[in-house]
Amino acid sequence: MKRQLIITAEPIDEAALLATRKMSDDVGAVVYFLGVVRGTEEEKPIKAIEYEAFQQMAEHQFHLLFSEMEKRWPIESVRLVHRIGVVQVNQPSLWVEVVAPHRGEAFAACEWLIDEMKRVVPIWKKPFA
Repeated sequence: MKRQLIITAEPIDEAALLATRKMSDDVGAVVYFLGVVRGTEEEKPIKAIEYEAFQQMAEHQFHLLFSEMEKRWPIESVRLVHRIGVVQVNQPSLWVEVVAPHRGEAFAACEWLIDEMKRVVPIWKKPFA
């Protein structure tokens, strides 16, 4: 399985990510997820969220998740970009791409990865009103 992980303070350039996708002829599904900062946190209005990461541990945990994902589904590739720093409302903070032979596998793997990421990867957020 091909893997790409980027943890960055730079804005997520979705068009550039889409333009660099490579896949084999065996692929039948490409699932993308774009997570954006919403205007409320715990039912209170906010203007932005600051994301902070323990970079080395976050990268380690992501690669453990990628390895587990590879055991569970026949994934051809996974790419994940997570922002750190201040991200304004309506701006992307997370972009995930999962490429697999079938849509069910791609959707299941993508959802599992995001759920597990939120559970185990040391990335914290602080909302700004």
